[in-house]
Amino acid sequence: MICIQLPGKLTEEFITLIPKQRKLIDELMDNGKILQYSVSMDRTQLWITMVAQSERKALDIITTFPLVHYMKPKFLN
Repeated sequence: MICIQLPGKLTEEFITLIPKQRKLIDELMDNGKILQYSVSMDRTQLWITMVAQSERKALDIITTFPLVHYMKPKFLN
């Protein structure tokens, strides 16, 4: 499981990247890489349950996210 901190203030650029993020997440869920994806009500936290062979492999997937530059991931064991 990965807990990701998002910025408190959403910029215009962040907002314009959301559709691309959703599309990629849907694809990753369809192919079984992501099992769960939840965003907090205030949109400052994101929780992902991901299937990967290692933290490095999971991080490789996260780096493909359109919103990656706004994310601070923390891996939970």
